[in-house]
Amino acid sequence: MSDDSRALAEPVEVARAIEMLERASSVTVLCHVQPDADTIGSGLALGTALERRGVRVQVAFAAPSSLPQSMDDMPSRHLLVGAHDVAEAVDLVVTVDAGSRDRLGSLADRLDTASASLVIDHHRSNTRFGTVNMVVASAESTTAVIANLFDRWGVEIDADLAHLLYAGLVTDTGSFRWVRPGSHLLAERLLATGIDGARIARTLLDTHPFNWLPMLGNVLGSAALLPDAADGGGLVYAVIRSEDAAGLRSEEIESVIDIVRTTSEAEVAAVLKQQDFTSVWVVSLRSKTKVDVSAVAYTLGGGGHRNAAGYTATGQLDDVIDALCKALSSS
Repeated sequence: MSDDSRALAEPVEVARAIEMLERASSVTVLCHVQPDADTIGSGLALGTALERRGVRVQVAFAAPSSLPQSMDDMPSRHLLVGAHDVAEAVDLVVTVDAGSRDRLGSLADRLDTASASLVIDHHRSNTRFGTVNMVVASAESTTAVIANLFDRWGVEIDADLAHLLYAGLVTDTGSFRWVRPGSHLLAERLLATGIDGARIARTLLDTHPFNWLPMLGNVLGSAALLPDAADGGGLVYAVIRSEDAAGLRSEEIESVIDIVRTTSEAEVAAVLKQQDFTSVWVVSLRSKTKVDVSAVAYTLGGGGHRNAAGYTATGQLDDVIDALCKALSSS
């Protein structure tokens, strides 16, 4: 893969990251809470490479208590440990796809007890909270950053690693709807290892239980369009209350935003997800072209990408929506 075909980390950052990885004899790789395929794919790929070098390695996330079912067939799942089983102190903690310390949840304190920390990410809003920060904001996924790291490190990408890297790539590009120069080259390279890209994408993005359908009916019935929001660009939003989400996997809940965002009259889409019948709401944001929702999310305590971001809010639903509208008008 030529250096000019895709977004790369600075050579100094890569060299320092490789030095840290080679020096460590014990490593914990931390994925973000409510993990998606990019953070898990990145974590397990890096964990696999370290395990093959004889390093004692764990991969973990703080919440929920189990991996989303759609990721059950990912290679190297034996490296995953529960949050309560994560080592208290290791030579190196590596975070993958986490834009801030807060995204690590209850495991954030492992950064304080490790000898050093390495942050690997592609979120522009990353707060650079590690000893070394390899953040490539122009990369399409954190697995793409990991692929570049492997190339510089001399790690051969076989079918197992390709499966993990492709999982993050296909999900974070929305099945290659949002791509950058080099995205398809990386995909072609990973597919050439023999992985079944169609099956991976179908499992992660297009497989839902029947109960997803009535949930969609209830939730989409709550959708509202505010045409004057976002300085006239329009905001469409839907609400997922706790009773709507009962018995459904996180994959089903997270998929709703990709339906709401198709509304042609709105530049910005939001889905507000109630947490455990409380006044806590996890808000997912998407934009088409004009609005940088990562900046909007940042003002509200979150972060993300230009066209996909999120944050957590506490309060009455109407107040949360009003605060979002105000943030959009000042963005």
